[in-house]
Amino acid sequence: MSRNLVLSLSPHEKGGESVHKIMWGVVIALSPALLASFYYFGWNAMRVVILGMVFCMATEYLVQTFMMKQKSTFMDGSAAVTGLLLSFNVPASIPWWQLLVGSIVAIGIAKLAFGGLGKNPFNPALVGRAFMLASFPVHMTSWPKPLENAWSFGVDAVTAATPLGKLSEGGVSVLPELGSLDLYKDLLLGRVGGCIGETAALAILIGGIYMLFRGIITWHIPVIYLASLAATIGIFWVLDPGKYADPLFHVLAGGAMLGAWFMATDMVTSPMTPGGQVIFALGGGVICGLIRLFGAYPEGCSYSILIMNAFVPLIDRAFPPRRFGREVKHG
Repeated sequence: MSRNLVLSLSPHEKGGESVHKIMWGVVIALSPALLASFYYFGWNAMRVVILGMVFCMATEYLVQTFMMKQKSTFMDGSAAVTGLLLSFNVPASIPWWQLLVGSIVAIGIAKLAFGGLGKNPFNPALVGRAFMLASFPVHMTSWPKPLENAWSFGVDAVTAATPLGKLSEGGVSVLPELGSLDLYKDLLLGRVGGCIGETAALAILIGGIYMLFRGIITWHIPVIYLASLAATIGIFWVLDPGKYADPLFHVLAGGAMLGAWFMATDMVTSPMTPGGQVIFALGGGVICGLIRLFGAYPEGCSYSILIMNAFVPLIDRAFPPRRFGREVKHG
């Protein structure tokens, strides 16, 4: 019995853009949040972003050239995007050497140890962040206050708790502004403490919409992730609004917007099909909400995405891509 593979007529599925174009398109999408971080956190934000990108690109070049003995891909933009996203997920006051450690873990272990771009199962920037949070918890949870000594040299930054941190430590009673228009304006514009790239929700949303129009991502993951996060929080908020913050607060606060639009949508570590992406995002949003409500750490976005990264192979098996050809048996 012989087997022949019969291909369908064109058009066939084919990537329309190179890795280089896609990655630098992501950098453009991150530009509004990048400018917001420079405005609120000044020189330190610029330092962290530049060093994060340089460290990640240098790690990729050195490991591929001297350890893997292959031509380096450090200029294709993927290492630069990882460095930028890692920088967005740390405070502006982070010491340079801790950022170096995070960059080595992100590129050297989370990416290249698995074979490089396209083979890594977990989002490299989030692996680097998780390692830094476990290794350097004090520096990773010290948040400079926006606009306080941002552009002054030789002056220590004024620290401030994040809205999620306040909520986790003292409950809604320590956030009397909860529900007020001023609080949501601050969360939208970035006038709150937090990681340098996560505070300005509006800037992140602008970048996400740009990626939608460019075709870099689809709507399934960011929309479903944020909706499932809001629904999870909303159940408990409706049951006891005196104990839990409202869903809109949780959508705008912390890393939810950055995670939904730029981390969970990583094409390498997310499912291939729309159906799989819906399941992936649904699980991520629920896990994030539960960690925020009941976990020891006030933010659950990074861990929710990493947990769902582990399920991507199973999700892709349950929701396989559509085949354009068919196999015909001839007796």
